[in-house]
Amino acid sequence: MQKTASGEIVIVPRNFKLLEELERSEKGQGEMGLSYGLVDSGDTFMSTWNGGILGPPGTMFDGRFYELSIHCPEKYPAVPPQVRFVTKVNMSCVDSKTGVVNANKVPAMKHWDRNSGIETVLSSLRHVMCTDPNRRQRQPAEGLTY
Repeated sequence: MQKTASGEIVIVPRNFKLLEELERSEKGQGEMGLSYGLVDSGDTFMSTWNGGILGPPGTMFDGRFYELSIHCPEKYPAVPPQVRFVTKVNMSCVDSKTGVVNANKVPAMKHWDRNSGIETVLSSLRHVMCTDPNRRQRQPAEGLTY
């Protein structure tokens, strides 16, 4: 959703929003410590994405790279993407058996608006890694996946 100079509100179509996000990611314009991109460049609906979070320093996640699977449903960006950790992780917002992220426990997903995006969600997850009790929570051995 964007406002024009005359104050009109324009709702950006799903694919335009996703193309904008993809371009931003490919140009490396995003936040350091985060990465994301399409799983298949031939995915015309741009639904299935890979994501990555470099664990923040000063936490039990420090120096580790966490892979995520991201699905942008048909109603995206009106609704947040569905996110699942591929790399095993111990976090208060992640199901310990499946790696699925509980959207109600991640600020960017809980308070979603259509101006948010994949990077916003990854950044919010990285921030959650820094919060108590997550920052000191023991992590599974490196290399384990769900």
